[in-house]
Amino acid sequence: MKQRSLVLSFLALLCTLLTGTDLSGVYAKGQVPDHGGKIETKYDGFNHETVVILKKMRITCAGSDTSRNSLKGTCVSIVASLHSPGMQLDYVRYARLQLIFETKDWDRRHTPDQRELSAVADGEKVKLGKMHLINQDVDSHLTVEVMKEVLEVSIPYQTFTKLALAESLEMKVGNTLFELGGKNLAAFRDLNNRVRF
Repeated sequence: MKQRSLVLSFLALLCTLLTGTDLSGVYAKGQVPDHGGKIETKYDGFNHETVVILKKMRITCAGSDTSRNSLKGTCVSIVASLHSPGMQLDYVRYARLQLIFETKDWDRRHTPDQRELSAVADGEKVKLGKMHLINQDVDSHLTVEVMKEVLEVSIPYQTFTKLALAESLEMKVGNTLFELGGKNLAAFRDLNNRVRF
């Protein structure tokens, strides 16, 4: 019986890696979360790990909102990934968060001393560490130059689980404060449900 279970687990993982469909996270019909995010599973042969990733998902786009001065004219998106050693989804070694800031105002960049990431999950403050600059460049959209900044941090999986299970979640990088909406939190939960722990 134990050997049969092991074979079925291996086949499910193999199907996941070949098709990009995660069978461990399949929901009963009508129960698929409607968060709008895209989640995929892939094997990274260079790092010998299985990665479950929530692709770039919009958190907020403040436009000209003057009530949130820290976000005025800034769009914020997130990418989250869970990293498991080898070809398995039973144990997650760590999680990684990427925040993408897009704005027309170069003064909204996060200098090295303004990259500390913290969160408030259901009223509890959680320090997530200093983010590292991955990319900072200019995109031209219809003759309008937009500064794009990508910051990244790796966190323990237990910390990600705490964020994913929160009913309310705010994040702050330097002076930039934003709240994740219901669809963002649903996507985090869905991502978390793709692994067995």
